[in-house]
Amino acid sequence: MFPLLSRSRKPQAKLAAPETRTLDVAGRLMPLTIRQHERATRITLRIEPGGRSLKMTIPRGLAAREVNAFLDRHQGWLLTKLAKFSVDSSLRSGSEILLRGVRHRIEHTGTLRGLTEAIIVEGVPVLRVSGLPEHAGRRIATFLKKEARADLEKLVAVHAKAIRASVTSITMKDTRSRWGSCSSQGNLSFSWRIVMAPPLVIDYLAAHEVAHLREMNHGPRFWALCRKLCPDMDEAKAWLKRHGSQLHAIDFD
Repeated sequence: MFPLLSRSRKPQAKLAAPETRTLDVAGRLMPLTIRQHERATRITLRIEPGGRSLKMTIPRGLAAREVNAFLDRHQGWLLTKLAKFSVDSSLRSGSEILLRGVRHRIEHTGTLRGLTEAIIVEGVPVLRVSGLPEHAGRRIATFLKKEARADLEKLVAVHAKAIRASVTSITMKDTRSRWGSCSSQGNLSFSWRIVMAPPLVIDYLAAHEVAHLREMNHGPRFWALCRKLCPDMDEAKAWLKRHGSQLHAIDFD
């Protein structure tokens, strides 16, 4: 008896390396990354958080002409979606920035030394920034990180006490893919940009990550606990969905 001959399969070609190009959207130059995916059956185009770049996923081996045709057809869609992101996100004197949901006018003091502080001047919220104008972004970011930590440490302590959970550490990061995270060791991490959102939203984020100390998932029990800690969570989630990307769009560099 002859041994059974196995039919060899032709190995599939490797996926092409991601392609990076610049896309002109009505005069706005956007970095675009195009990646092939072996399980993709259609083209997907996504605006990255902050509206600074685009990501496209395509089926394996899709012809370049089809990619270009897709981009041409969706110029109008991109233009509409990108309209909500401010092209001018500079932090110059006279421009505005949110702090706990309130617009503050940025005012450079002209002095080289001094604290960045939020004050009220003739009934108008003002963020006073010292130092050279070119360093304003860095100084404002440092101020926001400090304010975010102060708010979140207090809120986390309240929520953790409510469910009798222990927190190992709290860190501030500038993540674009998520607003916060919780590890199984009790380490909580937050995007300090959340301090620009209204207090309700900041409280929701703290409650969300603390709830993960009991439920490391997004199942029904997690959401029930999250709602118990933050009864207005639906309103907070809706605000983040509408305005979250605008917070990511601000360039502090």
